[in-house]
Amino acid sequence: MIKTLDLTKKYGDFFAVKKLDLDLSKGDVFGFIGPNGAGKTTTMRMLATLLDPTWGEAYIGDYSIYTHTREIRRMVGYMPDFFGVYDDMKVIEYLEFFAACYRIEGRARREVCDRVLDLVDLEFKRHAQANTLSRGQTQRLGLARVMLHDPQVLLLDEPASGLDPRARIKMRELIKRLRDLGKTIMVSSHILPELADICNKIGIIERGELIVNADVAEVMRQVRRQPVLNIAVAGPLQQAARLLESDAKVEKIEEKPDHLVVTLVADTVDYSHLPTLLIQAGHQLTLFKEEEINLETAFMLLTQGISA
Repeated sequence: MIKTLDLTKKYGDFFAVKKLDLDLSKGDVFGFIGPNGAGKTTTMRMLATLLDPTWGEAYIGDYSIYTHTREIRRMVGYMPDFFGVYDDMKVIEYLEFFAACYRIEGRARREVCDRVLDLVDLEFKRHAQANTLSRGQTQRLGLARVMLHDPQVLLLDEPASGLDPRARIKMRELIKRLRDLGKTIMVSSHILPELADICNKIGIIERGELIVNADVAEVMRQVRRQPVLNIAVAGPLQQAARLLESDAKVEKIEEKPDHLVVTLVADTVDYSHLPTLLIQAGHQLTLFKEEEINLETAFMLLTQGISA
């Protein structure tokens, strides 16, 4: 549904985006991660046919961004990180105005506006002035606007930027609903743990270059080659620690006040024998859990030193 080949945008000697290769299928939700200035917005603007590449190619569906801009704009809904609303319009008037721009006429226009208001949970604000909405409500109104023509592809640039925790939760749930509708979604964000919850693929971009492009599960495997276990037993921890130290799959053990942090050797997949080892030695397990790694930790580990 989205494919890029050596997509590049250059300003003088500076590469905003350099030889970007992407291949997203219908229904993918792609989390686009990177620091400010990494090239996320530039990429989205090129895909939305709002910015010409310096070289390279990109396709939305079967359409090239060079030769089929009109068809692509019918397929794409692009939501920038910042956008304005008209001060003298009510919410429903704002949506009807843009529906008219998409040439949606008559009864169909009102039905479409009602549908997207319900989708973003803003029906109760339909007669409010657009400029009186909160930041979170304004973001949802912007998403309603780009959904008016029922696009197959959504490009969402920092949709949760500046939102309070409750508004971020609402935005996350809304993106999940769009995912369930079969939309192909590219979403950039700095709120990394939330991307892991809604995306099946992620890309990490640094200085215009895509340094990671994989399924979320694969990214987690890349950064967690050494499993880390939290283990606690009833009674003294030192005896359990000495027993575990003798196992070939244990690299190091750190004693905490109430549990052990056990780092296994690289690429260990099966450690199911460890609880059996402890139990057979007479220890009563009260905790045995692998430490989870989140997307924020993965980002820091995978980009370590690149930005320096």
